[in-house]
Amino acid sequence: MKQEIADRLTALRALMAQKGVQATVIPQTDPHQSEYISAHWQVRRHFSGFTGSAGSLVVTADKALLWTDSRYFLQAADQLADTGIVLMKEGLIETPSIEDWLCDNLQKGDTVGIDGMVYSATATAQLKGALGKAGVKVTTEFAPSDAWTDRPALPQGKAFVHDAKYAGRTAADKLRGILDEAAKSQAASVFISALDEIAWALNLRSDDVKYNPVLTAFLYVAPQGTTLFVDPAKLTAEVSAYLKEQGVATAPYSSVKEFIAALPQDAAVLVEPARNAVALVEALGARAVTGPSAVAIAKSCKNDTQLAGVRQAMVRDGVALVRSFMEIERRAMGEGEPLTELDVCDILRHYRSQQPLFFDESFGTIAGYGPHGAIVHYEPTAESNAAIMTGNLLLVDSGAQYLDGTTDITRTIAIGPATAEQKRDFTLVMKGHIALGTAIFPEGTTGHQLDALAREPLWKNGLTYLHGTGHGVGHFLNVHEGPQSVRLNYVPTPLMPGMITSNEPGLYRTDVHGIRCENLVLTVPAFTTEFGRFFKFETLTLFPFDLSLFDTEIMTDDEIAWLNSYHATVRERLMPALDTDDEREWLRAHTAVLTR
Repeated sequence: MKQEIADRLTALRALMAQKGVQATVIPQTDPHQSEYISAHWQVRRHFSGFTGSAGSLVVTADKALLWTDSRYFLQAADQLADTGIVLMKEGLIETPSIEDWLCDNLQKGDTVGIDGMVYSATATAQLKGALGKAGVKVTTEFAPSDAWTDRPALPQGKAFVHDAKYAGRTAADKLRGILDEAAKSQAASVFISALDEIAWALNLRSDDVKYNPVLTAFLYVAPQGTTLFVDPAKLTAEVSAYLKEQGVATAPYSSVKEFIAALPQDAAVLVEPARNAVALVEALGARAVTGPSAVAIAKSCKNDTQLAGVRQAMVRDGVALVRSFMEIERRAMGEGEPLTELDVCDILRHYRSQQPLFFDESFGTIAGYGPHGAIVHYEPTAESNAAIMTGNLLLVDSGAQYLDGTTDITRTIAIGPATAEQKRDFTLVMKGHIALGTAIFPEGTTGHQLDALAREPLWKNGLTYLHGTGHGVGHFLNVHEGPQSVRLNYVPTPLMPGMITSNEPGLYRTDVHGIRCENLVLTVPAFTTEFGRFFKFETLTLFPFDLSLFDTEIMTDDEIAWLNSYHATVRERLMPALDTDDEREWLRAHTAVLTR
């Protein structure tokens, strides 16, 4: 692989020299500003070998550097070893930003080349603003992918209709709502690039991106008509008829730039600059009305039909997890076949796939035993696949896409008797999990304001974690969904009723173990006083935490009471859905009352 990466960087540098570009920045995204992308758009992965979902590669004539966040520090260090690519750890005080590094390492008059079809308008403006002060130019006409000779084709998954009995609203109704929202920004129409927003708006799904049931397309919504830009080969006769019924015309995917450039000069088209490629925003020119997404809030605040589906999906997912962890525990203790990390992934997919309405996993399962658990977004491979046996912790982060909801859950379990350190670490993480999950907060509160609740028990003991505490979750859509989140960084979007967010504090000891405890929570009304409306969280996930890992000596009575109440709910909801006495006995044992 080392030689392959070297050869690819050589080809890229040859292209840079040909185009008069002294540096290029390659983000991990696509023309839709997606976090998870199809093989066609894995340009950064191609030139670096790094497979993480976040990070940007910077290449100059004699240097290559990769910026990524704390979730991937260990993974990136391993994958970049011996490639000559330098790992730049984002978020650390000593790590300069990409812009600062370029300013310090380029000369006045040099040019940085970026692909205007993948770089967002917001990111481009930031890059140009920073580099312009140093006299460094930026061109959006440079495509690093031109140096990728065997590039995969665009995805060709077929589109299918996501029935309104699951979605809760018709596409026609949503399109009207989008135009009403656009009017608040003094826009008459809307251009949408984000794949999850398009899928939600039209009640369409596909399998173009692994684990994310989205359709590769652009969408223009206007009073005079809506146009979906999509490869016609992806549309079945049924889907074509459906789109016509919803008042949606179609045009080739490749024609989008030409189409928007030809719109009337007096058109007022709403675009969200952070989620649209700069090349497309520039094609709109003065017709572009920049503002917040007309879709994001409506998509994130699930309706009653969606929430009913999610609650049902959680029961089915909980049943699959009971069966999965019964097998995992049995095999890890030496009863039956040996167990590896990849086996854990296979077991979870097997039992989930047996559940009604199952479509796919919602992301690649993270099954990290012992030291691998400390790699936040670790995915086992044939080369890294560790045997699971007594003596350490197993961290399992997994989820599923069901037609009626998306799940995401992390559990950390002890394989064999737990040590005092393991119990203390786990309990401190759980104290933060409980603190966030039981929060009551006034209307307008952001996840940024609540984040410290999950971290405080760790901070008090000189411990911390660097990743976010919670992300939004879609409805049979992307498992990572905005606009809300719970993290240290400022997040302007408040938590609103109907939003589903993860609650997943963690603790990672390099080369020792990793711990993360994750449930999905729903923002719901709590009460109203003379000071306004207050909200709280309803826990949606239904599966027990490992009772053997709790150190009750450092828990409060209220924390123990919360855990017992949660386990009682898990038992009440899952027990009727289990099939055998063994399953029911396992659940009773794993949800037993915790006492001091």
